[in-house]
Amino acid sequence: MWTSGLVFGASQGILGLETNLGTLRIQLLPDCAPRSVDYFIELLGLHNCAGCRFYRAEGRGNLWDAGGDHIENAASGPPYALLQGTLEVDGVAFKEMPVEGCSAVRRGSVAWVGSGPEFLISLANHEEWSDAYTVFGSVVPEDMAVAEEMAALPTSMDVWSDVTVRLLRDPVYFKVKRRSNASAV
Repeated sequence: MWTSGLVFGASQGILGLETNLGTLRIQLLPDCAPRSVDYFIELLGLHNCAGCRFYRAEGRGNLWDAGGDHIENAASGPPYALLQGTLEVDGVAFKEMPVEGCSAVRRGSVAWVGSGPEFLISLANHEEWSDAYTVFGSVVPEDMAVAEEMAALPTSMDVWSDVTVRLLRDPVYFKVKRRSNASAV
């Protein structure tokens, strides 16, 4: 089922974020964000991701269509069409990530929020975010249904720095698992 190696030379490195709702397979982008990919390799070596979880979920609302394209003349949010989580492992010091290439945030993009360990999965195309995020991976298209299901879970509202956000009532914890390619099951 899960293999023991990642194939990065051909940019085919796939890892899975295994949740109780299903697995989100992430195509890593080592050519764009090598330090971020190296961090994931470190996580895989730990055999544990205690504390790794999604805690914020904002669907597309009526601002983006099902393909992730922005509806003409609609606001940019809230909601912001994203899942947010943390890759901070309990008991392991996180090394801040530098800004790396690949900055376009598209539907399925996986990117650091700031210099990490917070990260997001975009549920829409966010041209308005231009160079604000380091994209280091992308959810394989057939797994976006898991992300959409997570975005539909019950949330509560909060305000962060004058911005209304939706937080999951029950965080979704995940384990990081190895995959060798997108078609492996």
